[in-house]
Amino acid sequence: MKLAVLTSGGDAPGMNAGIRAVTRTAIFNKIDIYGIKNGYKGLIEGDLIKLEASSVGDTIQKGGTILGTARSEEFKTEEGLKKAINVLNVYGIDGVVVLGGDGSFKGAKKLAENGIHTIGIPCTIDNDLGYTDFTIGFWTALETVTSAIGNLRDTSSSHGRAVVIEVMGRDCGDLALYSALAGGGESIIIPEREYDIDKIAKKAREGLMRGKKHNLIIVAEGAGNVFKIAKEFEEKTHIETKVTVLGHVQRGGSPCAQDRIMASTMGMRAVELLMAGNTDFALGMCNGKLIEMKFEEALNMPKKLDYQILDTVNVLSV
Repeated sequence: MKLAVLTSGGDAPGMNAGIRAVTRTAIFNKIDIYGIKNGYKGLIEGDLIKLEASSVGDTIQKGGTILGTARSEEFKTEEGLKKAINVLNVYGIDGVVVLGGDGSFKGAKKLAENGIHTIGIPCTIDNDLGYTDFTIGFWTALETVTSAIGNLRDTSSSHGRAVVIEVMGRDCGDLALYSALAGGGESIIIPEREYDIDKIAKKAREGLMRGKKHNLIIVAEGAGNVFKIAKEFEEKTHIETKVTVLGHVQRGGSPCAQDRIMASTMGMRAVELLMAGNTDFALGMCNGKLIEMKFEEALNMPKKLDYQILDTVNVLSV
């Protein structure tokens, strides 16, 4: 039996822990395991390497992905898909483990539909997959963002300024939501709910009257233009307002324990499923338990906002 593993889309802390788990579980079970370099792009190009136990040594604590990742428009075409399947057939690959987000899972679903046994492991800092409570990389990114918010709080308080902080997440507000709670943000702007700049300004003015010296507004990148928000806020409050876009610093760094544990558990389970002849499954976590769900169902399950967390942020930020 031969298996392969690839990472696709945006990198996420914990991907290497997942690669390590897939590799070592395969080797433990006397299965040949190949690493596909640079995602679906590398698959089309036949860029595969044989992995040994030592290939993934000293990687569980590393951020990014040792296999590399890339976007591939060619893979989305019928011709590109055929090239990818041909490469897998030439190498005699019996199953593929795909680590990535929704776009990566759509590619994995295509492979499964064309007879390639495929299992997906959710790796994205955005936490935007509705079928799983959390994705690998989210908790590490949350720690990075929370740390940055703490630093900005210090300088904001020193100067009596407000700071509008843009965090990643695309159309999902989880990173903004959880970091606002963990970092003590005063206001949060997320794609899932319309914001009222007048209410945000009113809260800031009330805080200023109580002697509050800082004001942190956490904005998910898909919720609005942070420079426009900062301008409107400053005009309404007359509080000097700065903008900080955290950017790709949120993706890097050593994965936290929770992301390592999730990736290791899912990596092992992915190999077990392929050994048993299973295919077309996305792995996830629900109420602390490992779950398996068909790609079609997983990709079509809407992401729901945790209103309890949102209410907590609103209450504690008075």
